[in-house]
Amino acid sequence: MLRAVIVEDNVLTAELIAGIIETCCPQVEIKGVAHDIDNAVKTIQENSPNLVLFDINLRGGTSFDILKKLDHINFKIIFITSFDTYAIKAIKLSALDYLLKPVNAVELTNAIQK
Repeated sequence: MLRAVIVEDNVLTAELIAGIIETCCPQVEIKGVAHDIDNAVKTIQENSPNLVLFDINLRGGTSFDILKKLDHINFKIIFITSFDTYAIKAIKLSALDYLLKPVNAVELTNAIQK
């Protein structure tokens, strides 16, 4: 069972992502959802996920700011964003995938299965 955390500042989008995962990826357990940088750091540290799904632009910063605050990045990353400008940075972090919004259920499912 994969343990996942969703980091998304838009509540409706976070619910959409969670719904897709619950429907299409029964091997994934959503351990937490965070809507801002500080809660994301706390949620990741408390739940030790195998997978984190990051929106990039968040209130007060970016998901890259979250990654800088963590001692270890011992989880896989999927970025889900409206912006294609961060793709190179995501590749350098060895992200599993870089998905553009609106979220596509098939693309998200395929990315998780990687």
